[in-house]
Amino acid sequence: MTYFKRILFVCFILCVSVKINAQFISINNQRTPQQLIENTLVNSSCVSVTNVSGTGDTFTPGKNSFAYFNAGTGNFPFSEGIVLTTSTSSSARGPYISNQGGGDVKWEGDFELNQILGINSINATVLEFDFVPLTDFLSFNYIFASNEYQSFYPCSYSDGFAFLIKEAGTSDEYKNLAVLPGTDTPVSSINIRPTIQPGYDINGDPYPGCPESNIHYFNGLNTNISPINYAGQTIVMNAQTAVITGKKYHVKLVIADDDNRLYDSAVFLQSGSFSSKIDFGPDQTALNGKPVCFGESITLDTKLPASYSYKWFKDGNVINSETSPVYKATASGKYKVEATITGSTCVLTGEIQLEFTPEIIANNTKLIQCDDNTDGAAIFNLTKAADIIKNNDASIVNKGYYESLADAQSKTNEIATPEKYTNKSANQVIFARIENKYGCFKTPQITLEISGTTIPDQDPIATCDLDDNQDGFYQFDLDLQVTPQVRKGLPAGLVIHYYLNTADAFAETNALPNIFKNTTAFSQTIYARAVNGADCYAIAPIKLVVNAFDPPNFEEETKSLCKGSQIDLAVDPSFSSYLWSVAINNTNSLITVPQAGDYSVKVTNEFGCEKTKKFKVILSEPAVITGAVIKDFSGTDNSVTLQYTGTGNYEFSLNGIDFQDDPFFANVSPGVYNALAQSKDECGISNFYLLYVLDYPKFFTPNGDGHNDVWAIKNLDKLPDYRLSIFDRYGKLLKQMTQNSPGWNGLFNGQQLPSDDYWFDLIFTNGKNIRGHFSIKR
Repeated sequence: MTYFKRILFVCFILCVSVKINAQFISINNQRTPQQLIENTLVNSSCVSVTNVSGTGDTFTPGKNSFAYFNAGTGNFPFSEGIVLTTSTSSSARGPYISNQGGGDVKWEGDFELNQILGINSINATVLEFDFVPLTDFLSFNYIFASNEYQSFYPCSYSDGFAFLIKEAGTSDEYKNLAVLPGTDTPVSSINIRPTIQPGYDINGDPYPGCPESNIHYFNGLNTNISPINYAGQTIVMNAQTAVITGKKYHVKLVIADDDNRLYDSAVFLQSGSFSSKIDFGPDQTALNGKPVCFGESITLDTKLPASYSYKWFKDGNVINSETSPVYKATASGKYKVEATITGSTCVLTGEIQLEFTPEIIANNTKLIQCDDNTDGAAIFNLTKAADIIKNNDASIVNKGYYESLADAQSKTNEIATPEKYTNKSANQVIFARIENKYGCFKTPQITLEISGTTIPDQDPIATCDLDDNQDGFYQFDLDLQVTPQVRKGLPAGLVIHYYLNTADAFAETNALPNIFKNTTAFSQTIYARAVNGADCYAIAPIKLVVNAFDPPNFEEETKSLCKGSQIDLAVDPSFSSYLWSVAINNTNSLITVPQAGDYSVKVTNEFGCEKTKKFKVILSEPAVITGAVIKDFSGTDNSVTLQYTGTGNYEFSLNGIDFQDDPFFANVSPGVYNALAQSKDECGISNFYLLYVLDYPKFFTPNGDGHNDVWAIKNLDKLPDYRLSIFDRYGKLLKQMTQNSPGWNGLFNGQQLPSDDYWFDLIFTNGKNIRGHFSIKR
């Protein structure tokens, strides 16, 4: 077998498998309208129908557009029923094959359908009949299916169908029963559809798509194994209406294409579902949000004559001795009644599922409030009882507070500001309304009482101003510093809150933080409110005092201690207590210390406030001058920097008379100096240190007048050996001198040199070299 033949064989086997596994509905379009209505749709001795007729496809020889269907062993929701289509009914049989559909352009629409839906119908199929209901409620089940569940069509297009009813023989307007539950919106492929994604139609034109609509009523899109030949279908829907027992009604079941014959639709009606039913209303369960409140009862009334025979059931079990047309249900369960019409085999039924909510646990309570002026009236915060009255059940909701039980039950005249409610009488009772999520309620009571207890008068609570700014403002830890005193003699378990003023304390607004810094300097009164849960025990004033302590002369002090001696450290003797940082005599206002170091004393005043003064004792001893850095031969820039050792506070002098704090001396004149240093702490003087500051004359006048006739460097003879050479501007050596030379008189080889600039080179034996120049003036 070739590869291609094998592929064809596999495809054939798969197609055969699909046909074997899929079960399609069967269609019989040869039954008359009378047979379809009486034997299929109604199929009950409880419904008598008359005046049955049907119209539809007259253009397909031997076939009708209405028919009987049977699901066989397939998965179609109805085992059998009738189908109305917009094409020949045999085309309703599955599987689903996408096509444009049938119908005929000469096949007309329906006027009433056009009126009800506002469409322009063609290819209409109609079944009509009259019936007389035996109860006040009518219902039947159906499924709408359509080939317009393709492409973008559900966004804009839908065939139309309706289940119309009115009183027979009247000109009343029809009522459409083929609507979305609880609304007047017609069932259609527009109103029940999935999300349509953007795409392209068969012509290649783009379309935008549209969102889903009532998707919970859509059963889904069909495939090539679906039992019916339609692209999509709804879930099982129920048509229902209230009717008047014994009155004749006319029913018209109609479906038609809208505007053109393409893309057919059908409506499937469940066999035997058209009947008069006993209506107890919708189920009352948590699932649909309408359970019965605990403690209530539900009266199930058949609204039928007492002469009928009745049998009541709860959860499938007969309720013994209950034969009345009315039954009062008080417990959760599925209730059913069977009413047999006297002298017939007709059994009318009615069912309802009832679910009763759990009991709401409510607690009566009381609120106790303090009275600010003993007039018996106070401001109560009713919401403080919110959790107590509902037993701390988070699923229960508070729905207001009321002055009377009647108002609470009817939810009228709710107290507008329950957080600030002023009682109107002694021990007044307020009614709260609490509800579960289904609206079931209870009305617990709140009794408003005035507290008769008091807090004893309180001593002031004092603290010290411990920050650097002694301004009378400092913080209090209210829980640690105030609450223990307030609680003395009070019942255990009270909680204390604090407020700036009485108004806040009574209204419980603007409570102070636990760490509170006074807002009035030095002294301020706050108010303590003692509460027991939601109840006020009593309110009392508390005086807070801030004691400032800023003694004078408490800056850190530095003192000098002469080597080998001792020194006194002292503070004001008027404080309450003293504690020094040394072990000996450490509780006096004065101590004597023999050595340098850091010392401190903590003093306490009469209020217990503390302050610390620090002393820094430094050792002082005579200095030892060890040398000097001399800058000379610099004219006015001559300077001396004394070098010394020693610990202390010193001042320095070059002449023993004039002293300065700095060992650096500027603008020092040439000369011989005996430098020394002395202790400013009177701890003695240093050694004397001999030093020389030299300089040379900038000119001399060798004219024989006996004044400034010789050029020489003063005190040069006091220095180590040297050689001094003098040169003219051309570098010619004119004169050399040593320690024994008296100076230079301006002569060279016995001849006077002219007025001019001359240069010198001074070389000491230690290697120091000074160069400069001077002038002869004649």
